[in-house]
Amino acid sequence: MHTNPGHQPHSYQGLLTVSRRMQQFMAKVEKVARTNASVLLRGETGTGKEMVARYIHRCSPRGVGAFSAVNCAALSGELMASELFGHKKGAFTGATHDRQGLLELTNGGSLFLDEIAEMPLDIQARLLRVLQDRCFTPLGSSQLMTTDIRLISATHQSLRKRVAEGAFREDLMYRVRVIPMFLPKLVERGEDLPMLIWHFIDRFNAISERRIESIDSKAWNALMSYEWPGNVRELSNVIEYCHAIGDGPVLSFDDLNPDLKGEGPADEQLYFDDENERDQILELLHRYRGRKLEVAQKLGISRATLWRKLKLYGID
Repeated sequence: MHTNPGHQPHSYQGLLTVSRRMQQFMAKVEKVARTNASVLLRGETGTGKEMVARYIHRCSPRGVGAFSAVNCAALSGELMASELFGHKKGAFTGATHDRQGLLELTNGGSLFLDEIAEMPLDIQARLLRVLQDRCFTPLGSSQLMTTDIRLISATHQSLRKRVAEGAFREDLMYRVRVIPMFLPKLVERGEDLPMLIWHFIDRFNAISERRIESIDSKAWNALMSYEWPGNVRELSNVIEYCHAIGDGPVLSFDDLNPDLKGEGPADEQLYFDDENERDQILELLHRYRGRKLEVAQKLGISRATLWRKLKLYGID
């Protein structure tokens, strides 16, 4: 049996680690935070890019200002333009009132653009102007407005590759990646895995009827040998699953989800036809908590194709 050794992790405002590699990374983050340079965070899904972005903001001279976040993979082009630049009443169908955009609301603070590699080219051109001239025009308006934001971006893709594909502007790439930083994967953080396993067990112990006090050896070996492609986010989900499925104070191998047990879940084999496609898209949206980029990747289709299917099936 494995019991909680009572780790005392370093906490970077919610980002926990006992790993020397991660502590060295966060020391660099603190140095970068003191500047006003644009930062590009590279890392796999679930590594904590938004948490690092928030930490950069809080450690910076702008820490008393606003922090705003946009997931570029989760919004259509029109909605993203409205979210960033704001709009005037009547600027497009459904614009029933004036709306301030995040560039105005975040003036003096930090703007975090997650999955920036997915940003449409027309919005990239408008963002480039903001970074060059510190000004923008809301949709449906002729009024030029100024803003002072620090840009922090994130992506799990190579921007250079996106530039080569013609999907990302080279001039914008150089503007957003003044300081590129690469977040380690969970499997590269060594001793963080045991600490985080018990951290999430403690978290779910506090909010659920079940209280896990130990982990049997077979389950522990499975947790420690798994590759964790979804990183810390996946680990949290797995521990939550174990809490819900099992009973008693011991987390057993039977409590683990199929991936950890080396079993392929039945719903991994997706067969699409006109009758069940809508239901399967809804199921994937629920599984991935609305993250449309991950849903599109799971379906093997482009983000644009997914948007067309969402519109076809009336899915918001």
